Amino acid sequence: MHHIYRKLFLLILLSAGTIATSLAQQATEPLVTGKYTSTAFQDFIKDLEAQTSYTFYFDPAAVDSLAVTMQVNAQPLSQVIKQALQGTNLHFAISQQRQVFITAERAILTRLPKDFFTKGGATEAAGQPQLAELYLPQQQTRAKAVSEIKLYEIGTPNSNNKSGKANLAGTIRDAKTGEAIIGAYVYIESPTIGTASDQYGYYSLTLPVGRHELKIRGVGLRNARRQVMLHSNGKLDIEMEEEVRTLKEVLVEAEKDRNVSGLQMGMERLDIRTIKQVPTAFGETDILRVVLTLPGVKSVGEGSTGMNVRGGSTDQNLILVNDATIYNPAHLFGFFSAFNPDVLKSVELYKSAVPAKYGGRLSSVLEVTTREGNKKEFSGSGGIGLLTSRLTLEGPIIKDKTSFLLGGRSTYSDWILKQLPDKSFKNSEASFYDLNAHISHEIASKNSLYFTGYFSKDRFKLAADTLYRYKNQNASIKWKHNFHNKLYTVLTGTHSHYSYDISNEENAVNAAKLAFGINQTGLQLDFNYFPDSKHTVDFGASSIHYHVTPGSLTPNSSESLIMEEKVQREKALESAIYISDRFDVSQRLSLSFGLRYSVFNALGPRDAFTYAPGVPKTVSSIVDTLSYGSGESIATYHGPEYRFSARYGLSDNSSVKASYNRLRQYVHMLSNTASMSPTDTWKLSDRNVKPQIGDQVALGYYRNFRANTIEFSVEAYYKWMQDFLDYRSGASIIMNHHIETDVANAEGKAYGVEVMLKKATGKLNGWVSYTYSRTLVRINDPATSEIINRGEWYPSNYDKPHDFTMISNYRFSQRFSTSLNFTYSTGRPITLPLAKYHDGSTQRILYSDRNQYRIPDYYRVDFAMNIEGNHKVRKLAHSSWTLAVYNLTGRKNPYSLYFKSENGQINGYKMSVFGQPIPTVTYNFKF
Repeated sequence: MHHIYRKLFLLILLSAGTIATSLAQQATEPLVTGKYTSTAFQDFIKDLEAQTSYTFYFDPAAVDSLAVTMQVNAQPLSQVIKQALQGTNLHFAISQQRQVFITAERAILTRLPKDFFTKGGATEAAGQPQLAELYLPQQQTRAKAVSEIKLYEIGTPNSNNKSGKANLAGTIRDAKTGEAIIGAYVYIESPTIGTASDQYGYYSLTLPVGRHELKIRGVGLRNARRQVMLHSNGKLDIEMEEEVRTLKEVLVEAEKDRNVSGLQMGMERLDIRTIKQVPTAFGETDILRVVLTLPGVKSVGEGSTGMNVRGGSTDQNLILVNDATIYNPAHLFGFFSAFNPDVLKSVELYKSAVPAKYGGRLSSVLEVTTREGNKKEFSGSGGIGLLTSRLTLEGPIIKDKTSFLLGGRSTYSDWILKQLPDKSFKNSEASFYDLNAHISHEIASKNSLYFTGYFSKDRFKLAADTLYRYKNQNASIKWKHNFHNKLYTVLTGTHSHYSYDISNEENAVNAAKLAFGINQTGLQLDFNYFPDSKHTVDFGASSIHYHVTPGSLTPNSSESLIMEEKVQREKALESAIYISDRFDVSQRLSLSFGLRYSVFNALGPRDAFTYAPGVPKTVSSIVDTLSYGSGESIATYHGPEYRFSARYGLSDNSSVKASYNRLRQYVHMLSNTASMSPTDTWKLSDRNVKPQIGDQVALGYYRNFRANTIEFSVEAYYKWMQDFLDYRSGASIIMNHHIETDVANAEGKAYGVEVMLKKATGKLNGWVSYTYSRTLVRINDPATSEIINRGEWYPSNYDKPHDFTMISNYRFSQRFSTSLNFTYSTGRPITLPLAKYHDGSTQRILYSDRNQYRIPDYYRVDFAMNIEGNHKVRKLAHSSWTLAVYNLTGRKNPYSLYFKSENGQINGYKMSVFGQPIPTVTYNFKF
């Protein structure tokens, strides 16, 4: 138990009378049985309180690094405590009221001397006991202690329950902030029945009627338990506390880690504590950089936040923030993530076995969940770095009912550029800011509302007259309604907007502005049903309306000779229904079946070209133009999307899993770069551009060691894709009125093996991952005027066979820790010029097969130190300093190779983004 003492003066007693009293108590004190292996002292005390009716009082700071290793069998309580404290400077005393006091004092008086009041209190004469200042628990902490041993009666006693089972449901929240906790594991051990809380902190368990000890565990949270007498269906809300980090490792033998016991495969979950430990460029915590360290996730190069997941392109990832789609998740061309770390709660990445509720992308789903805000008290946090600063405020509007969270982040790189002596930098601009807002309101016990808003804006101009501006606008509103313990629904409305414009004003004759925009408005209804302990059923429907402005070119000056031009707008409606069922056949075997059926309608008003059949699509093969009115269907695509996964437990700490999923994607990204950039545009499927279809099978083996503190996994996958877009040589994607003439329908295949070893606890923690993968593309479309590489398979732009990453963190003390990271990967493919030749009077260049060669391999080492302030509870603000060095060895990793014709020769050059060590320092605070 954790207790903080109120001030109370007790006397220290060293007398034979106290010894006699202790011996008398020992004769009647309870007997204790248990086996403890490196068990945290606080967990050890919890077990003693569960076995006895005694209450323990101690200072948590005095025992935070103490662990207990011993085995006892029916031994008196005092002997057990004495054995546990052996070798420490701690002592204990037991009162007649069944209270146990543990302090560093040599002895504790558990009752006043008979002559205490007649003599005016204890004397300070030599040899007399001195007063010891102790603290009794605060009322709130005492209430939490009682909740561990209190028996909660759920439902109506003597109810007519013929099935012998009842449902227990509720919400798990943070005791300090009142926020819902995601992924907390709630279970009983006999029989083994458990579940994890969802993104709303909700759990539902069907258990046998009777008494149970409910155990609750979560990452970074102190283990909790509740004594429950279950009569019939009922509700039990649970509050959990943050776990104080200990210097010694805590082994939890009772918990079956979800890495082995969970059905989901190909899924990685990161909490914000883990994310903040990984050093990144410029000292800014970046969730996308951390995601890129996971197995199966790659990028084409440094300074790029575009993810390539298991052989997929960057546009094949669905990135959601509270269910609203983010189209460009980066600031300043990829140097910073679009997500403010102080407002985030968790990040989940699905690489395979994608849940049926998600669709619209082929490769992965990255679900980012923000915090709800503190429902109990006003607080704030922030940080000041070399290039950016951030501030987040949160608190209750109505205590325990309504909360708000506001977060802002900005850079002052513009000011720094103006201070540099180089004129080219003085004339440059590089700035961004983003704002987050969240409001959570509990209408009643069965109804809750959530609102999330996000806005970001970037402005960039580097030693040139071209100004880049782009922005994200996202909003989501959710209504959650509980019908009863076994069924709840969530109605979600979302809006996403992304746009950019590129302007040139320096030359008035050529001054122009190029703009692009995409709007997405969606409505989704999800149902979660828990019929019994063996089934979890999800079903629902969704609809998304797209409105795309593919491009507009307008003069930017009254003297400009640029003619105004616009590409036709595109509209579409994407709808889907889904259902999935997780079924626990036995304790070892679990199955999940899912079906999603999606329908896509390309809508007018718009003109569509018709091409001559049997010949490549070119401008010269256009035979007709069809005009469609507003809301009229231009093209319709639909089809099923299958989801299946299975898990078989080989033992208590190992299992094998398999999965298969099919996904459909109706939107396509058009880019003239290998990496994700703010100038990318999006294209909707229509009569001439088909939707993408992808299938993936995966097989994995999972094994945990040392009482689930070390996780090992190996997953193999094979993926095949059809009708995704690749480009013809010399393709033009900007202001193209017939983009289908410059793109080709390609087919692809990807396969690989991912190995991961992860240690989540202890002074040394982190993970090591290795991925071997190949991604190949083939264009053999008869409607394409150009056959790439003779119709043979060739590596994609992001094919990087070998990838190795090590993330390591070491905590020397509660205030000082370090991180050392290493990453290596094969260089990405590239097409090289091989020779020059003359075609008549024209000199031409002979290029290699597409992506036949590779740039040099990539590796990087990063180092960071985190220094925290003292851990006093009562202080104005808690602060920490982070000192980091990105690219510690200063390796000039090539981002790309380019070639220039100079003096009749073609010379190649290598461009590096970060070619030297980048030291950073960040001050973080929380109040």
